[in-house]
Amino acid sequence: MAENSWHEARLIPTSGINGAEEQERRATSALLAVMSAVREFGRTLTKPYGAMAGNVETYIEVPFLLGDKKLFPDGLIRVSRGQKSWTALVEVKTGSNQLATEQLENYLDIAREQGFDAVLTISNEIPAVPGQHPTKVDKRKLRKVALHHLSWTQVLSEAVMQKEFRGVADPDQAWILGELIRYLEHPRSGAMEFDDMGESWVAVRDSVKASTLRATDKGVDAVAARFDALLRFVSLSLGRQLGAEATPVLTRKELGEPSFRTQTLVTELAASGTFAGGIRIPGTVADIMVTADLRAGTVSCHLDVEAPREGRPTTRVNWLVRQLKNAPETLRIEARAAHSRGPGAAELLRDVRENPASLVADPAKELRGFRIAMTVPMGTKRGRGRGAFIDSVQDAVDAFYAEVVQHLKAWSAAPPRLRTEAEAQAVASEQDSIPPALVSTAISSQDDATPDAEPAAAPSE
Repeated sequence: MAENSWHEARLIPTSGINGAEEQERRATSALLAVMSAVREFGRTLTKPYGAMAGNVETYIEVPFLLGDKKLFPDGLIRVSRGQKSWTALVEVKTGSNQLATEQLENYLDIAREQGFDAVLTISNEIPAVPGQHPTKVDKRKLRKVALHHLSWTQVLSEAVMQKEFRGVADPDQAWILGELIRYLEHPRSGAMEFDDMGESWVAVRDSVKASTLRATDKGVDAVAARFDALLRFVSLSLGRQLGAEATPVLTRKELGEPSFRTQTLVTELAASGTFAGGIRIPGTVADIMVTADLRAGTVSCHLDVEAPREGRPTTRVNWLVRQLKNAPETLRIEARAAHSRGPGAAELLRDVRENPASLVADPAKELRGFRIAMTVPMGTKRGRGRGAFIDSVQDAVDAFYAEVVQHLKAWSAAPPRLRTEAEAQAVASEQDSIPPALVSTAISSQDDATPDAEPAAAPSE
C-alpha cells in the first residue's frame, strides 16, 4: 500500500466523534488540557477575565449539588499563585447548539455558593458587541459572579496568534498548541465559523430591496445584530492572518449600550438600505469602513488618507498613485480640498494614473485628503458559499486590505538636513559677494536716525 494514503497520528483525533454530546466533550477536554499544558495560551485566555498569572489547573464534568439536583458543568478552570486563586466554571456548546438561560443561571448559583469568580461560556455564538454575552440571564445573579463568553472563532484566533506571532517558549508546548489548532480547524470538531445571517435575513433583504422595510418590522433587530457579529468575525479572521488585534470600530456609547448600536443600524437600514461599520487594525493609515448596500447589491470598503502638506496638487496626487501601483485599476479615488462642501472630484484609479490633474477640481484650493474605495457585488444568500452575503463581505475586506491598505503609508515631512561643508562654503561665498549696500550692517529704517552722533549737550540754565 502506498504511504501517501496513510493518515498521520494526531494528538487530538477527529475520528470517532458521534453526536453533539461527544463533540462537546472532546472539544472541552482538548481545549482545557492545552490551556493547562501551554502556559502562554492559558494565560492569554484567562487574563482578560481577572485571573492572575499562575499555575493553571483544568477539569471536566465536575459534579456539584444545587438543592436536590446534581449538575455537571462541562469544565472548571483554576488559576493559583501562592495563597490566591481564580476559579471559573465552563459551559461549552459546539455546532449550532446555543447556550440555555436556565443552565447558565444554575451554574451562576453554584459559583456563588462555592465562592468561585466566574462562569465562562464557549460556543459558536458571536455577540454583536465585544464584552456582551449572547444569552440573557437574571442580572441579580451577576452581583458576585461574573459571566464571560468566548466564541470558538476567538479561541482559534488566539491560539494561532500565540503560536505563530507571539510565540511559545517550549517547542513541545508549541507543537501541542498546533495540534489544538488543527483540531479546531477541522469541520468535525464543531468549532464552526460564522455561517448564518439568521432566519429573518431573507425577509429583511427582500423588504429593503422593495423599499418597504420599516424599523419596527419583525426580525430587523436580529439581522442588524448579525451584521455586527459578522464584522467581529471578519475582524477576528483577518487578525488571525495578520497576527494583530483587528477590532470593530465602536463609540464609547455603543460599547456601553449595545442596544443603541443595534438601533442605529436598524434606522440606517430602513432609511437608506445600508449597513455600515468599521474595522481598526493597528499600524494602518486609517480604519477600514465597510458598507453593505442591500438595495444596490454591493459591498464597499473605503478609507480616508490625509494628503501631504506640501507640494502642488498634482504632486500630492502622484504621492498617492505611487503607493497604489499594484492596486486594481477600478478603485475609486476621491480628492477632498480645503474649504469645500460636498464630495470632491472623483475618478477611477486607471484614469488618475494617466491624468493626475483629473482629481484637481480647483488648482487654487489645497488638497487635504483622499478617499479610496473598492466596490464589489454583494452576495444575497443567508449561509456560506458562493453567492452568500457573509462570504462577499469577508472577501471584500480581505481583498481591500491585501491590495490597498497594507501598501499605504501616512505622509510625514522630511526632517531638516545638515549642510555639508561644501554647501556651507558655497553659502559663505555668496554672502561675500553681496554689495555693501545690502550687508547686514547697513542702516535700517528701524535704526536710530543718527546712531553715531554725539549725545546732545544738556540745555543751559
